[in-house]
Amino acid sequence: MIKHLLIVLFFLSFGYTNAQNFKFGKVSEQELAEKLNPLDSTANATVLYKSEKINFDYRRGEGFVQIREIHERIKIYNKEGFDWATKKVRLYNKSSSNSESLQFIKGYTYNLVNGKVEEDKLKNDGIFEEELNKYWKYKSFTMPNIKEGCVIEYKYEISSPYLAIDDIELQYTIPINRLEVSVKTPEYYIYNKLLNPKAAINPKIVESRNNRSETIISRNGSIVNISIQTSSKITQSKLEFIENVITCEESNIPALKDEPFVDNLKNYQAKLILELSATKFPNEPYNSLASTWESVTKTIYNDSDFGNQLDRSGYYDDDINALISGETDDLKKTELIYNYVKSKVKWNGFYGFTSEIGARKAYIDGVGNSADINLMLISMLRYAGINADPVLVSTKNNGIPLFPTRQGFNYVICFVANENFNVLLDATDKYGYFNTLPIRAINWQGRLIRENQSSDWISLSPNMLSNEITSLNVKMNSDLTIDGKVRLKKTHYVAKRFRDNFAGINSDEYIKYLEKDKGNLTVSDLEIENAKTVSEPINISYNYVLNDGVEEIGNNLYFSPLLFLTLKENPFKQDKRNYPIDFIYPTSYKYIVNIMLPDGYEVESLPESSKFQFKGDQGEFMYLIKPNGKYLQLSMTFDLKTPFIMVEDYEYFKDFYTLLVEKQAEKVVLKKI
Repeated sequence: MIKHLLIVLFFLSFGYTNAQNFKFGKVSEQELAEKLNPLDSTANATVLYKSEKINFDYRRGEGFVQIREIHERIKIYNKEGFDWATKKVRLYNKSSSNSESLQFIKGYTYNLVNGKVEEDKLKNDGIFEEELNKYWKYKSFTMPNIKEGCVIEYKYEISSPYLAIDDIELQYTIPINRLEVSVKTPEYYIYNKLLNPKAAINPKIVESRNNRSETIISRNGSIVNISIQTSSKITQSKLEFIENVITCEESNIPALKDEPFVDNLKNYQAKLILELSATKFPNEPYNSLASTWESVTKTIYNDSDFGNQLDRSGYYDDDINALISGETDDLKKTELIYNYVKSKVKWNGFYGFTSEIGARKAYIDGVGNSADINLMLISMLRYAGINADPVLVSTKNNGIPLFPTRQGFNYVICFVANENFNVLLDATDKYGYFNTLPIRAINWQGRLIRENQSSDWISLSPNMLSNEITSLNVKMNSDLTIDGKVRLKKTHYVAKRFRDNFAGINSDEYIKYLEKDKGNLTVSDLEIENAKTVSEPINISYNYVLNDGVEEIGNNLYFSPLLFLTLKENPFKQDKRNYPIDFIYPTSYKYIVNIMLPDGYEVESLPESSKFQFKGDQGEFMYLIKPNGKYLQLSMTFDLKTPFIMVEDYEYFKDFYTLLVEKQAEKVVLKKI
């Protein structure tokens, strides 16, 4: 019956989608009255219609200009869907003549009020512009009068002098009822086409060809275009050429659903990726533009905002000479300079692999973007005789580049190669240290560029175990309250995670965090060592009283030996998974628990000691509990050497993790003597 109902809903939705009028402004009462998406009742909003058209218009004096037209109509069901009422568009902003522009913005919000459709127009006070850095800006708009149940509709146009086509999104985190995409490119520009291979769905792409003619301005037979500069005699003629067309028309595209421990959900989004690989103009030879990572990195190194920043010194010489005076150990020199840069120049929050204001000015002003800071660090290390090189990175929110292109990178860090040590460094990160990068930068691999401009890929993934060791002393009192002491030691990324989250808060706030969702737990006498000393492990200790840790049934007492430290929930509940699990770094958690038994009781039953593994020694859980006179002693270890779990291993890992959670929940049973 349920199966038949779903089939009916599907065809009703399909018929409804095809019957809708998607002409701008033709929003129906049926759309406004809809309470939920019939195919996804969990959706907070639905894209009723999305149209994206990309064309290349020929303009005299400019050549071919890329025009991208967007039209979207979105149904918002509830307050959680209100975020969809704001649209933010990133635009390249190099100079007045070489910038992208967003124009012809038009939008309305529609609400159903007393059975009548009321509309509110998007006005200029709802449109904003924000400079991101000297290369990029955002233009955004927020639709007016947003209410639960409203429909918003907007359209706009992006004009770009560049031939590079941004990725075309074919899927959102909400459902898309109807999608229409059209990309038309002159035959002179040849693009490689790729559907995201990591996506769970791939809408159908259709290719065709059209005949087109334009009045063309040319020099010596070469088409004048912003990216093709020639000189000599200018002529005008009518040119007939082929237009390559890519279309995609799909209905009922499911939402891109998030899952626990996903590195970057957009990496798995259905999208069309286009790379300009060649040009072929009349009377000209075929010109391959397909690049290699080697040529990309050489181009970047020769950029004055990159390579020149590494070569400049003079502005810091006296300071660095004084800093490392008398020091002969390269590791110590590296640490001194790294800590000096972190304290001297603060990160302004902007990404970039090229300098924004220049390393010298950033040094004087005390603030800069990621390239200002890390290129400065490399320059200083080289000045001190340390073999340091830049590593180009695509941060997690920038995805993983699939084609060799400058746009594949948006960040830069430092690599030091020494016969005694190799370390990755990022001086933008307040709580970073040797080989302990900010999470944003741990994205598979980076491109190392040596001083001779040769380059190679280098892994960014941590390979050392980050440890957390917990010691728990437990005393069970006659009134069945429990008190004791907890001691924790955190290293590497586990320590960094603590510093990122808690180093800036006071003790009372951290105590509230410790007590939250832990039953009737009271924490006191909190001590934290090395919270801001990144070269040392963090040590935490506190006393506790727990009033509801023991359950009394008849003459028996029941309790979990881990008490309030027991895992409450298994995050891996779904039967199947669409995306890999990313724990980011290898971890080891060890618990040592000593339980003093209450007078008048003895052990009746204990959880069984056990050991189980995931993929050999890639994951291992050990649980050993035994009585020792008046005490119970528990040793529990969970090691995960591989932080990245592939989809095909999910069911196996889920079973492994389920055993871990269930084992922690097992009870000790004491009986009255």
